[in-house]
This record gives sequence, structure tokens and C-alpha cells, in this order.
Amino acid sequence: MSSPSRRVPRLAEPLVEREARADGGFVLRSPTPLAERAPNVGTWIARWACERPEQVAFAERRGDGWREVSWSTLYAQARAIGQALAERDLSLDRPVMILSGNSVDHALVALGAMLVGVPVVPVSVAYSLSSSDWALLKHVVELVTPGLIFVADPTPCARALDALDLADVEVVASDNVAAGQTPFASLLAARADATFEARAASVGPDTVAKILMTSGSTDRPKGVQTTHGMLTANQQSLAQAWPFVEDAPPVLVDWLPWSHTFGGSHNLNLVLRNGGTMYIDDGRPAPALFARTVENLSKVAPTIQFNVPAGYAMLVRALEEDAAFAAHFFSRMDAVFYAAAALPQDVWSRLDAVAAKTLGHRVWLTTAWGSTETSPLVTSAHFALDGAGNIGVPVPGCELAFVPNGSKLELRVRGPNVTPGYHRDPEKTAAAFDEDGFYRIGDAGRLADPEEPERGVVFDGRVAEDFKLQTGTWVNVAEVRTGCLSAAGGLLTHAVVTGHDRTCVGLLAWMDPSAAPEPRVALRERLAARNAEVKGSSRRVARVLLLDAPPSLDAGEITDKGYVNAAAVLANRAEQVERLHAEAPGPEVIVLD
Repeated sequence: MSSPSRRVPRLAEPLVEREARADGGFVLRSPTPLAERAPNVGTWIARWACERPEQVAFAERRGDGWREVSWSTLYAQARAIGQALAERDLSLDRPVMILSGNSVDHALVALGAMLVGVPVVPVSVAYSLSSSDWALLKHVVELVTPGLIFVADPTPCARALDALDLADVEVVASDNVAAGQTPFASLLAARADATFEARAASVGPDTVAKILMTSGSTDRPKGVQTTHGMLTANQQSLAQAWPFVEDAPPVLVDWLPWSHTFGGSHNLNLVLRNGGTMYIDDGRPAPALFARTVENLSKVAPTIQFNVPAGYAMLVRALEEDAAFAAHFFSRMDAVFYAAAALPQDVWSRLDAVAAKTLGHRVWLTTAWGSTETSPLVTSAHFALDGAGNIGVPVPGCELAFVPNGSKLELRVRGPNVTPGYHRDPEKTAAAFDEDGFYRIGDAGRLADPEEPERGVVFDGRVAEDFKLQTGTWVNVAEVRTGCLSAAGGLLTHAVVTGHDRTCVGLLAWMDPSAAPEPRVALRERLAARNAEVKGSSRRVARVLLLDAPPSLDAGEITDKGYVNAAAVLANRAEQVERLHAEAPGPEVIVLD
């Protein structure tokens, strides 16, 4: 019996050109030229304020309902804030820092700043709320030297603010305004005049719109200068790959933090460019907060769902358990999109199954690939997929170089979506680009079909991630990690592969707190079954050590998006690695082989 068909929205044909390189590698690019795009982000807002004045642009939860802001109101209030910021003579040397999570006021401050060419620096809320020493936050302040800091409610981060040197920095707050702080309402009270118009007219493609901080997982966070031209080029590329976003305004219910490129550049600007609606999800894929996400999705059905794999692992369980919720969730769904990490095949298959059960057909599951430095889109899988791993083909305007590097092909990127460099760090900027102007992204990839490059690129892990066992056999870390997470069937939230110069492959892992009874027994059975199906010692996991202490933000082990950095975990937990690979492992180690 054949499986239900997969229904996809209107997509561009995945066309690719291949050019050989002298080093034995090659370059892929789309033969479709990048079409004309807006000169700045403000152009989008002005357009929808005129064409869709009463449509909701942003909404956030207020009690049982939503605080909604229309496109006309959004533009008017952003103009007022832009005037207030212009009067303060803020600039690239004195930008606006935002310490709050996603909110309507956050959006207004960010867009008001962008209208007048003042860069914004959205900082992960974890830097002020989940840190114990605020070292990362202090570093960001020292790097960007903000002239103004916006925080929706200063009370939760009062200690972090006290720890900073803010002698010459104005702090603006929406609620619980403390002595010496400026009420957010005073920014809204400004009236745009000739000062605003002059500043707005000077904002072009090369103007820095925001400085996004890298995760800082292997080094101190770097400030990625993100220009208006990068953002508008990226969204034009996306629209040409996904023409369906122009057929009807996209509706998102999204939690992904605006301090990261996935939520703050890709998703937020998808709404801004296409005149859609952003319902801000105040939940997230964490045990204590995910029920709020389900509640929000039960109120508003999105047309596109964006999430990270850990989020989908929790979401698919809720969809399987509640048919009414699933029917509402899928009722107008065009695409289910994952990024930031590999989606385990088990989760992919379950999403397929629950959609088919609900709708009678499978929905379009897809992904893309890029980084903060590429704002972020480079490749898009704008075609039907039957499994995870394929990251698609280069979008219009992007060139993707495949450069031989050891046993892998290193990926490098060139295009109008790529950053001009790191803020106040010319040394790291120079090191990030090769002699041909390609950005060294650090990932590896290979063609799904060497004879037909339009079938897409398969992500092949990080260039420096793989290692050799004592036998000299290479271990493909990405393949092992993804395979184990999929085989675990939701028992694990994260895993880090070990075994460099050891006799076998091991796994440091974190158990899902909601896992079934006897999870260690179930995990051992599932991973042993996987071992029986794969060939070679480099693909089988011989031992597993479950970690009690969660990944540490201060130690650079995790971002607030849920991405775990293996290098930081291995460096910080060397003692656990030694226990895992001891000649006579203790009872805490799950031995498979």
C-alpha cells in the first residue's frame, strides 16, 4: 500500500549551475538572478502601512487574548521612536542594546532604530537572567558600547544591570520603571519631523541594521554586522525560492528568539517583507513552558511552522495525543520548517504520520542552511523531501563553494547576504574570508547526487568535528549523533559523540525528563538495536554516560535556542569523558558492546 502523498505549496524549480575550481572542488549557484529588492527594512513597513493598514502586524498575549498592533500603528509608533532615537545622536558607535525577549515593544524599538539608521543589538535574555557572573553580557557591553539599553521589565535583570558599567548609558523600560530610567512611553511621545526624514533618507543597503552576537560557544561572542542590504537580499532570495509567501500573507506563531538569526533575521523579516502577521509565542520547548506554546498554537493556526528539532520532538507528542489540536494546527499549514540542528528521522516520520492521519496527506517538511554571518539563508530545500539531512540548493544571489579539506568538502559562501565583518574585530574579519571573498562558514557538505546537483546538498557535519579512533578509522560525528538521537525515540534531548584517539565511540547524553519508566533500560535496548543495523566500529556507539548537570550557558555549552556545542562540552567535562572510556567503566556507564 502506497503512503499518502505529500502536498507542497507553490515553489520555484530547484535550478543549479556547477563550476569547477582549480583545487578540485566546485561552486554551485542558482542560474536565476536575484531580483530587485528594497533598499532598507523601513521600505517594507511603509508599504504595508499603506496597503494593509488595519491588518495585524504583531500580537502578543495579554490575559486570555492578544495585544494586537496593526501595520499602520506599527509604522506610526516606529516613526515616533525613530525620532526620539535620532534626537539622542545614537549611531554604530553608540547603538541601541535590547536585553528583553520577543515582544511588541521590542519590535517597535528595533524597527524605530532601523528607520533612522541606528543599529540594534538584541542580546540573549539568558545573558542577564540565566548567568551567574554576567561575563558574556559584560563582554557584549564592552564590545558595542551602547548609548541606550531597552528592557521591557528591568526587575528580573536588575542585578545584571547593576553589574554593568552604565554611567553614560540611558536605560529605557516599559514596565516597573526604576529611578533614573526612562519610560518607554516617552519615546512614543516624540513626533517625527525633518530630523527623522533626513535620517531615514540616509539609510541604504550598506547601513548596519543590527549587530547580532554569535553564540560564544567556542570563543567570546563576536558581533556580526548585519546590514539592511543583507536582510533585504536574503528575503528576496527566500521569496524567489518560496513564491507562495507572496500569494497570501504568512501567519507565524513563533517563539524563536530575536537575538538569534533564525528567529530575528529569517522569521521576523519574512513577516516584514511579505506583510504577514507575527503572533509572539511566549512559550518555548522547555518542560515548564511548552504547555504555553501548545495553548498559543491552539488559539492561532500558523501558515508556516518554524522550530528547532528539540521543539518538534515535544510538539509531535502533543499532536499525537490530541486530535482536535492536530486538526487546528494543520488547518492552513503550508510548510513545517526545521533548522539549527539535524532533525532525527524518528521525529520526521512521526510528523509525517500525524499530518497524514489528520489531513489525509503529508505536509511539506523542509529546511534550509546558513549562519548568522549569512543573515542567514544560503541554501533552501524548496522541493519535496522524504527524510532529514538534505539542506537544499543555493538560493538566488548565493554562491556555495565546495573546497577539499581532508576527507570532507568544506563549504564557503559568497553573496549580498554575507556580513562585511565582525564589529571592531578586523583580525577575525580577515580570517573569516578566503582570497576569493568566500566566507568560511566551517561546515561540510556533499551532493546528494553528484550527477544531478539540483537534488540538493547533504549536510556533512563541521569540518573540524570528526575524529579518528585508535584504529585510524574516521568517525562521522554528525551521522552518529543524529542516528543515535533518532534511535532513542525521544528518550534523549541532546548528545555529544566522544572517542577521539580511543578504542570505541561513546556518547555523553541528556535524558528527556519526561521519558518513560525505566528509561536506561529502554535506551540501552534502542541503541543496541541501532548498533545491530549499522556496520563498522566507527558507526556503533559502545558506551553511554547520562549527564545530570544540564548544559551550561556560562561555560558556552548551550545557547538559548537549545543548540549544544560539542567542543565546549568535551572541554568542560573531561572527567566524565575519562569515566566513559575507562578500561573498567563504572555502573553509571551504559555498556552496549
